[in-house]
Amino acid sequence: MMRKTAIMLCCVCAVCAGAATRDITLGEAIATARAGSVDAAVALNELKTAYWEYRTFRADLLPEVNFEATLPSYRKNYSSYQLEDGTYTFVRNNVLQMAGNLSVQQNIWLTGGTLSLTTSLDYLKQLDGERFNRFMSVPVALTLSQPIFGTNHTKWRRRIEPVRYEEAKASFMSATEQVAMRAVDYFFGLLMAKENLATARQNLSNSEKLYLVAVAKRDMGQISENDLLQLQLNLLTARSTLTDAESNYKAGMFQLRSFLGLDEDVDLVPILPESTPGVDVDYDDVLAKALERNAFARNIRRRQLEADYEVAMAKGDMRQITLFAQVGFTGTSERFSGAYDPLKDNQVVEIGFKIPLLDWGKRRGRVKVAESNREVVSSRLRQEEINFRQDIFMLVERFNNQRQQLGIASEADTIARRRYHTNVETFMIGKISTLDLNDSQSRKDASRQAYINQLFLYWYYYYQLRGLTLWDYASDSSIDSDIEAIVK
Repeated sequence: MMRKTAIMLCCVCAVCAGAATRDITLGEAIATARAGSVDAAVALNELKTAYWEYRTFRADLLPEVNFEATLPSYRKNYSSYQLEDGTYTFVRNNVLQMAGNLSVQQNIWLTGGTLSLTTSLDYLKQLDGERFNRFMSVPVALTLSQPIFGTNHTKWRRRIEPVRYEEAKASFMSATEQVAMRAVDYFFGLLMAKENLATARQNLSNSEKLYLVAVAKRDMGQISENDLLQLQLNLLTARSTLTDAESNYKAGMFQLRSFLGLDEDVDLVPILPESTPGVDVDYDDVLAKALERNAFARNIRRRQLEADYEVAMAKGDMRQITLFAQVGFTGTSERFSGAYDPLKDNQVVEIGFKIPLLDWGKRRGRVKVAESNREVVSSRLRQEEINFRQDIFMLVERFNNQRQQLGIASEADTIARRRYHTNVETFMIGKISTLDLNDSQSRKDASRQAYINQLFLYWYYYYQLRGLTLWDYASDSSIDSDIEAIVK
């Protein structure tokens, strides 16, 4: 018997140890979400993508060193050869070739051209007939390729890419605040479910007590049959409400736990925030911070630049002129040393152009389309800026009004609780009806829900303000991140 008892105790302990209960505050939920939620991971990966795209762009502005080699190339085949009388014949090739080329290339952002410095060495060995070796060297060659009247793509990228990267950084910091907003949503969802569950349990307990009292009073003829039936209905309603509250609490627990990335064997107990930041904000100040720090301003600037870039490319395609110039030295000999002494000048100058004489207005039409698209983008951006300012104004008004609403809801919750407890005691002595008791209970429950909802709105608006301005109003400091440390 004692052995069975010990086994049962061990089982009970194991079950109890399997579900760990953990108190969690709003600040802890937000910190956990920023560190381990899927949304935070997505925001971080988007930042990393933008970071390496910007690094790639910066690398394009620096000199690029390349080494190319063919080691070796062997050919044994036939190729056509034209004789002096104009006829063709086939000659046999049996050669071994090797080549190496070292070059340094630099994009010229000011003009959009390319400048390169090259050195190379080629070797050829004839294996059939009159066998011989041949070396050809280019010790140094300076080459310039410069489009004229075309679009300077490098210059445009130097204007657009930094703005795009600043937009990505601001978007990442705003995304972390959006993660906090979702954490606030799930936290207060669980908190509301917890309060509703506690209220449902308390109401069920009170309904059971009141029903027993009512049965005794009915036996003594102190209340009517109608009042007794009403209290019996209240008891059944309380039981049904408790069942719904338990399901909602489990659902809220699952949502918050999943969002925070916590194990399923952890039962979270949300703690009601007792205090709120004493912050009052001004519309002009919020708007100035948002326009200075939010990704919206960078997004507006980038899209306007991209529209201008499209127009510039359409105009550049109307005529194409390219200058190609190469100066350097070369040498050739049967010996390796002779390929570098003596050296000869090696110069190439080419100017190629493509000017459409008759394209039936195709290129001019592309310019007009690009200009029309730019006007459309400009109109949309103006409307988006108006909407942005309006949204900020409404948010500031709601946030400044929310503190007063929260104070009213808190006072109403306190009064409704006191009224309900007073009515319960009064009903016990038969001074009020069941209708008054039901009304006080309904108002108590509604007031509690309203208070938690107003508290949720306050914190939600607060982190929405932080996300728009990237400013911590509690400490009156900017929200900054070490981007280099984050992405590495």
